[in-house]
Amino acid sequence: MDVERTALPGIGLQHTMTTGRGRRVGVISHRTGRRDLVVYDKDDPDSCTAAVILTPDEANAIAELLGTGRIIEHLAELHRQVDGLVTEQLPITPGSPYDGRPLADTRARTRTSASIVAVVRDGHVIASPRPDFTFTAGDTIVVVGTDEGTAAVARILTDG
Repeated sequence: MDVERTALPGIGLQHTMTTGRGRRVGVISHRTGRRDLVVYDKDDPDSCTAAVILTPDEANAIAELLGTGRIIEHLAELHRQVDGLVTEQLPITPGSPYDGRPLADTRARTRTSASIVAVVRDGHVIASPRPDFTFTAGDTIVVVGTDEGTAAVARILTDG
């Protein structure tokens, strides 16, 4: 699939593509951080039939919704390609010693050599959470490492 990138002087960038069904859609990225999601007229590809103006937070939320499956697909593909690499999804349960505590407190990578690469919260993926990211009961933690490393992270999340 080809994505066209066009500079819009004084505005920002426009990215457009044509779907498999022949619809032309695009995203205009303003210098301010605002994003416009646009759908072009089928008969006149230079005319916009619909536009949705998104704040930076709204654009990020949509990107997460659209990218959630892709992150999991990429991790699964990586797992197939690298012998000995395991991806686990671990819950933060009520009563977990890390419910309400930041990722840094786990010291997971240092203690286990496994990495917490994402957190799924309320159906949204937070990829590459920062050390100050605070876990909440109901979160699902995506961990990548060896069998031993991911099992050790599971013990940390349940036992402390």
